Order: sequence, then C-alpha cells, then structure tokens
Amino acid sequence: MSGISIRLSYNNSARSPSMGFGPDINLEASFRTSSYQPAHILQQLNVFRKSGTFTDVILQVEKHEFPCHRAVLCASSQYFRTMFMGQLRESGQSVVRLNEVSEVALEHLLDFVYEGQVQLQEENVETVFQAADLLDVPALSRACLDFLEKCVSHLNCLGLIEFAKHYSLQPLLKQCQNLLYQDFNIVAKHDEFLELPVERVVELLDSENLQVQEEVLVEAALLWVHHQRSKRKAALGKLLERLRLPLLDPVFFTNVLEADEFIQESPDCRKLLQEARLYRIYGREISSERTKPRRQSGWAEVIVVVGGCDKNRISRFALTKTQVPTTGTWLTSVSVPGYKYEFAVCELHNDIYLSGGQLNSTQVWRFMAQLNQWVSVGSLLKGRWQHKMVSLCGKLYAVGGYDGEQRLSSVECYSVFENVWKPVAPLLLPVSSAALASCCGKLYVISGAVSEDCNTNMLQCYDPVKDQWTCMMSCPFSQRCLNAVSLNGSVYVAGGLLDVLFCYSPMVDSWSKVAELPMKLENCGLAVCDGKVYILGGRDEFEVVTDCTWAFDPLSGQLTEEMPLARSLGNHGCVTITQHLQHK
Repeated sequence: MSGISIRLSYNNSARSPSMGFGPDINLEASFRTSSYQPAHILQQLNVFRKSGTFTDVILQVEKHEFPCHRAVLCASSQYFRTMFMGQLRESGQSVVRLNEVSEVALEHLLDFVYEGQVQLQEENVETVFQAADLLDVPALSRACLDFLEKCVSHLNCLGLIEFAKHYSLQPLLKQCQNLLYQDFNIVAKHDEFLELPVERVVELLDSENLQVQEEVLVEAALLWVHHQRSKRKAALGKLLERLRLPLLDPVFFTNVLEADEFIQESPDCRKLLQEARLYRIYGREISSERTKPRRQSGWAEVIVVVGGCDKNRISRFALTKTQVPTTGTWLTSVSVPGYKYEFAVCELHNDIYLSGGQLNSTQVWRFMAQLNQWVSVGSLLKGRWQHKMVSLCGKLYAVGGYDGEQRLSSVECYSVFENVWKPVAPLLLPVSSAALASCCGKLYVISGAVSEDCNTNMLQCYDPVKDQWTCMMSCPFSQRCLNAVSLNGSVYVAGGLLDVLFCYSPMVDSWSKVAELPMKLENCGLAVCDGKVYILGGRDEFEVVTDCTWAFDPLSGQLTEEMPLARSLGNHGCVTITQHLQHK
C-alpha cells in the first residue's frame, strides 16, 4: 500500500513564473510506500554484504573473511569511522585484520549493524558484548547488557561479577553482588563456585558483605575442598583462617567442623580449632579478627552502659543503655535490679555481671544478653564497693574496694559452673577505686586509693597459676577513680582526673602516653569495641559530668570524638558484648 500526502503553505512573495498555482500558495508532496522502508533497505544491504555485492572492504577475523561496505560500518561505529575516515593506514587497505574479536561475535555484530537486530543467547552474549565494546557499537553494547541483566541467576552471578568488573558495568555488578551476598548459601552449591581458584574463594569467605550465618560459609569451604579432595585439602587451613570459627554454633562446631577428616589431619587447622575452644571458655579474652562478627551477619559488638549518676551523685540511674558504635544509635535494655552505686561490672561469655555497691552489698547479678533479663547469682563472700571486677581464664575476680571502714585487700574468684565465690591470694596493698584489667593471662591492679587522702602508684600483678601477687613497673601517676581495659596485649588506663590515655605493655613491663584527652576526667567508662578503646562520659575537675565519648585507634594512633552518651553520666559501668540487632 502506498500513499501521497500534500502540504500547502501561504507566501506573500511574488509568484514564481514556473509555478501554475496561485501567487500565495506553496505546494509540497511526500510519498510513503511499505516497500520503501529503511528496514527493507538494511536487509537488502545485508544480502549484498553476504554475497559480496558492491562491497569495498574485507574484515578478516581468524581465517574467515567478511566483505563489507565502508559507509555502513562508518555510520554505525566510531571505531570504523576513525579507521576509514582518518589518516590510519587501514583507510586505504582493502583487507583489514581484526584482532581480539571472534568470528561468531563479528557475524552477530554485522547482522546488528546492517539490520538493527541480533539473536542473543547466554552462550554468545558475552563475546558479542566484547566485540561491540571493542568496535564501539554502543547500541549493541546496550542490548547485550539488557540481556545480561535479565539472565542473572545463582548459576552465573560469580562469572558475571568478574565480567562486570572488567568492563566497569556498575548496574550489572551491583545486581550480581546483591544476589551473591543475599543467597550465598545457594550460589555456593553450583559448579561456578566449586570451580573457582582458591584465591577467589578466600576473597569471598573474607567478605564483610555476606548476609549469611557463619555455618553456611564453613559448609561452603568444606564443599569446595571436597570437590577436588586431593588437590585442595592443603588449602583448608587458608580458607578456615578467614572464617569466624569461635562464633560457630557449638553443636555445628563439634558435629560438622571437628568431625571432618581433612580438618582432623591438618596441623594448620588445629591452631584455629584451639582458638575457637579457648574462646568458648575464656570469652573476649581471646581476641582476633575471627572473634568479630561480620557486619552483615545481624550480629555486632555493642557497648552497654550500666547505671551511673549525675553531678554531685545526686541523681542515680538504674537504666541500662546499649550503644551500637557502627550506627551511632542507642537502645534501651532492662534496668538494673534495685538501687546500685559504686558497683563493679564486667563481661563473661557474652553476659554482664554486676557485683557489690553501697552499702556493703554482696549481691551479684547476671544480665543474660540473649534473654534481655537480669538474674541473681552466687553472692560475694564480703560486701564491698569502690571495687573492680574482671574476667580471667573463664572466671570472675572481684578485687579490693571499700567496706565503709577500710580499704580491702581481699580478692574473690567466681566459677560460673559452681556458682560460688572463693577467696584467692590477697593484694599486696589494699586499694579502692583502682583500675583493673586482665591481660596475657594475668590480672593488673593499677594505682588506686590507700586512704582518704593518699593514693598509690603501685602496679600489682596476679598470676592465677601460682595464686601469687607481684609488683611491676610503677605507674607514672598516683590516682583514684580510674578504669582500665586490655586490647591486643596492652592495658589502657584513663580517669583519675588525668587528661592522658596511658598504655601499659606487660611483655616489656613499660608505660607510655598514647593520646591527649580534651579534658581531665574521672570515673569515666572504658570499653573496647571494634578494635578501638572507647572513653565514655565521666566527671571533670569541676565536678561537671559529661556525655562526651572518644575513641582511640591503636593502629592509627588517632583519638576521635564519637556519638555522645544518651545523657551525661559518671560512676557508670561499661562493657562490650556481641548482640543480634535484627529486631532492634
């Protein structure tokens, strides 16, 4: 079917002598016919190409020759436009050899260039895209990318990730990565994962973005190794080193991990298994990259702030607040039972223990983090406050303090399994309001008050194996109202109206200043979270309480100001636990 359309326009100019219409009318006519469409012309040109009719250049790929028309190639590709219309030697050649393009890919590309359509399949789309990208045919590149985005699945997402990285295809890369991170448990069961080289498997298992439980990653590592048992069993230790074995479910750890024959035979795996076992017994005393939960696992290290008081100790709080340093948010937990002041807190097996407090309390409470509930446990042998408590080798130690009449030298040890406190060797010097930390298998009691008007600079060290106290290098200060934490084999001390964060190194028995604080503080909270030392709240030299929080990073040596406390506090307890945040 064909047709004619006529358009008339009016013009005031003089009539042309050659026109037979009125003086003010111009006539234009256009013709349409279904047999005269661009698609038909392109199809005919493609027929000419395949038959070599009117062609003026030959593209040679491998051993195959493709006669083409320079004009058509230049109209579709900047690559050919530059080649044939510039000063390159190919502009005068009748045969042009193309490298890095396959015969099949070029055939599909030429069909698209000549006819505007292409038959894409999963088997050929990547090679066609490579040709379109090299020869600069953007319309075909876009068509291939659209096809790939519709084909993403658990079967091919790993390969497409590498493909997308190579060509900087960010939307495709993000789509594949999202599928991998969310459904790694499915992806890991397919051949694409099982055929990966060990370096790529290590990279995947080390990723912080995987949104699966650690047990899934262990199963994936074992599956990959057993897929080619003889070749891969030597790599098992390298894989497990990237996994959080200490955080595995105990039943899974015993029934799956320890039961695997290759793991039983591997010396490299024995050290990792031993670390996991010690973590079960000693808790956070065992610290490494493997004891930190993955960011996307739903678990995170959080700082729990327990109790505290405001200026002049007038208002005292029984609230328990939880801070998530990675997000800066605060969560409210169950309040501390009863009215507590000058108590001691510490963490053991991811639970929080609170002991003593005014006046002469012997009560000990355990906060079961997973149940969000406080329960009463075995009482202290002696009521005390202004004391400190810490975990060491899977047990709790309550050290020193005050009973209303005198500073105490007594030290008590608590066994979770027996739910009983027992006396151990007393301090060499009775102290209250001292700092206490466990580090490298020993206890360190740092400075403290020996009377109302006098402090000591003594550093007392307890060896639980020998049940014996010794004196170490004296502190470079004599203060009370201090706190201490340990990180990476060092003890960090703050408070006592000092404006310095001190560090003690047990291995060399030496002290150093590691950071200057913005103000003098006492009775501030100290906690270790995400590899940093956090200093939270406290009172300054004018008895003003603060809500300020700072974090010291031992790796960079930098002190940074962080999200403040929910309210200004002093005399509060601070501990770090691992908590599931999905429903918070």
